[in-house]
Amino acid sequence: MTARILAVDDAPENLEILRIRLEAAGYAVLTAPDGEAGLALAREAMPDLILLDVMMPKLSGIDVLRILKEDPHLCFIPVILLTARAETRDVVAGLDAGGDDYLAKPYEHAALMARVRAMLRVKALTDTVRRQAEELEAQRAELARCNADLETRIAEQVQEIERIGRLRRFLSPQIADLVASTETEGRLLETHRREITVVFCDLRGFTAFTDTAAPEDALEVLRAYHALVGASIVRHEGTLEHFAGDGIMVYFNDPVPCPDHPRRALAMALDLRERLGALSGDWQRRGYEIGFGIGIAAGYATLGQFGFEGRREYGALGSVTNLASRLCDEASPGQILLSQRLQALAETFAETEPLGPLTLKGFHRPVTAFNLVGLREEG
Repeated sequence: MTARILAVDDAPENLEILRIRLEAAGYAVLTAPDGEAGLALAREAMPDLILLDVMMPKLSGIDVLRILKEDPHLCFIPVILLTARAETRDVVAGLDAGGDDYLAKPYEHAALMARVRAMLRVKALTDTVRRQAEELEAQRAELARCNADLETRIAEQVQEIERIGRLRRFLSPQIADLVASTETEGRLLETHRREITVVFCDLRGFTAFTDTAAPEDALEVLRAYHALVGASIVRHEGTLEHFAGDGIMVYFNDPVPCPDHPRRALAMALDLRERLGALSGDWQRRGYEIGFGIGIAAGYATLGQFGFEGRREYGALGSVTNLASRLCDEASPGQILLSQRLQALAETFAETEPLGPLTLKGFHRPVTAFNLVGLREEG
């Protein structure tokens, strides 16, 4: 690209000489007869180099130079001062004002062209540095935008991890993953009413055991018990409502509906009876008199999130949860007690034994209950 050079001088003959010499060297030349015109043309044309006479009417070359160097759009244009004086103070004044080089009149053609070429090289390097700076600034802005996007994605992923973590507190991993893979969590955890099957289990003799056992032994028993029950909940895809000490409550058919919730609940209870029976045998061999009981009931409950800001739990409210808990209290070691409604729902696939009406705490009337023997073979 042809370099553009602006020559400013109040002597027309000087301008003509500059124009002829510079155009002969292949440069595009602009001329101005005084400082004001030169300043206006510099702003309009944005030349690559300015040859500026020092002694001019209206605006001197020093004044024009100061204005150029204060303008952020023009300050990078190199300026060669053209002066008829060669005194040191004039040269110093011009360089202090921002001049890049100077030539004393009359100047030799070779010296002029050498200085022009040198200043144009400086201008090319300056333009390269400025362009690189602009590119770096653009890259910095793009990097900042990418970082902001990355922070947003990380925040979204953290929220997703927290959301899945909340689900895994209530659900088996299979159901939690199912819920996490959809956008239905908000609807699933809204308050609603639904029929559920509630399983309540706890240990027999555990309170008396903790009164005499070392804390380490009691903690070991509780950990083994929780691990066994937790694994069974996961296998049968139940929803853990809560556990407090040795008391554990699980229900089925919420928040993800499952039409076979009575069968799942009974299957889990029988699984627990078998596995807890083996664990109880180990405890007895160590001198721990600890058994277990299970109560199961079916009925309608209100389900949803309960609590306060910063601490919420997903749970069930209704008499069905109390009934399962009271049946568990009445169960003998190794026994699984069912409510009458649940027995009616499960009579086609469950073998049960009727029990006499039970007087349960919190219930005004005797409650009919059944002992679960086992499940019949399908088909």
